[in-house]
Amino acid sequence: RERERESLSMDARPETALFRLPSLARPCLPAPSLFLWGTVLIATGVICFSAFFYAAVLSKLLPHSGISFLTAVENDRYYCLLIPLTGPVLMIAVYLHWLSMKLFKHA
Repeated sequence: RERERESLSMDARPETALFRLPSLARPCLPAPSLFLWGTVLIATGVICFSAFFYAAVLSKLLPHSGISFLTAVENDRYYCLLIPLTGPVLMIAVYLHWLSMKLFKHA
């Protein structure tokens, strides 16, 4: 009878390792792998920013290059208009998000 009470109590913990508590002291990946992923993500961000900055600003200021791909980027006006138009669209998206959360809370 005592054994049944122990098995039914909430404080009894199973002996298996399946129920180990998470710990911040033990990282999921080894440190060199984390450093590699961090470096890859930062390098990707720098490359994307540089490409966008060239397409939006530098290509309009530099002289004509004669390379067909760079000429197409120089003549493109999409990225020059993208930055100013992102603000109003972002404001509308934030307002709609706020409105939907209010409707959800009070429904």
